[in-house]
Amino acid sequence: MIDHNKIIHGEPDEPGAAFEGIRGQPAAFDPLHMRVEELIGEGDRVVARLTMTGTHTGAHPRMPVPTGRGFEVEAVFIFTLADEKITEIRGVSDRLGMFLQLGWDWPQID
Repeated sequence: MIDHNKIIHGEPDEPGAAFEGIRGQPAAFDPLHMRVEELIGEGDRVVARLTMTGTHTGAHPRMPVPTGRGFEVEAVFIFTLADEKITEIRGVSDRLGMFLQLGWDWPQID
């Protein structure tokens, strides 16, 4: 699977890159929930709109010291399918809203 998803900062666009970033999320945000609000499919693509909630209870690359604060944000993912498998993923979420809710510093733009 190729991940074009820049939700997890610094991930390369290459097969399997998303998995390491995704594996760390449950450890950083416990509990972490993703509720599917709607799914739309057309051709080889499926779009999912999600509500994500969690509490910052563990280390995260963006903020290693847990704040203990919760968040609720929306995200949209576009999945490309081939042979009943996900081959590509693209996603956007309200990262700045998440930073604000968790009390994280704003990202610096170089």
